[in-house]
Amino acid sequence: MEVILKQDIKGLGEQNDIVNVKPGFGRNYLIPQGFAIQATESAKKVLAENIKQAQFKQDKIKKDATELAGKLEAVKLSIGAKAGESGKIFGKVNSIQIADALKAKGFDVDRRRITFEVEPKEIGEYIANLNLHKEVKVQVPFEVVAE
Repeated sequence: MEVILKQDIKGLGEQNDIVNVKPGFGRNYLIPQGFAIQATESAKKVLAENIKQAQFKQDKIKKDATELAGKLEAVKLSIGAKAGESGKIFGKVNSIQIADALKAKGFDVDRRRITFEVEPKEIGEYIANLNLHKEVKVQVPFEVVAE
């Protein structure tokens, strides 16, 4: 019996895979639990169209992320922080401050996509890694200055 999986099932397949299973397993477990649907010709056509549309959306998201990465490569940020006389800042610079500085320059980047190679705890220059897409990453230099 052929079924189309609606979600990942360990040992059987991933979402949108067409797999052969024993008829009892398909009829008595997978289909009633909502894990799969029977792979009829019409269901296969719908699946092919859904995959095509999802691929189109992913390509558009990747293209937008690539364009944004190209613009971000020329950006240099300056983050103000309260610091002591030795140059050590009180607290640390976090991804929210980087996201706010980028937003002030006209770039909307989610703060959860920002990471640091080295945690900025002193005055100096650092690099923020922006994961715009699973295949598109960009490094943005920033400087921490005393206020």
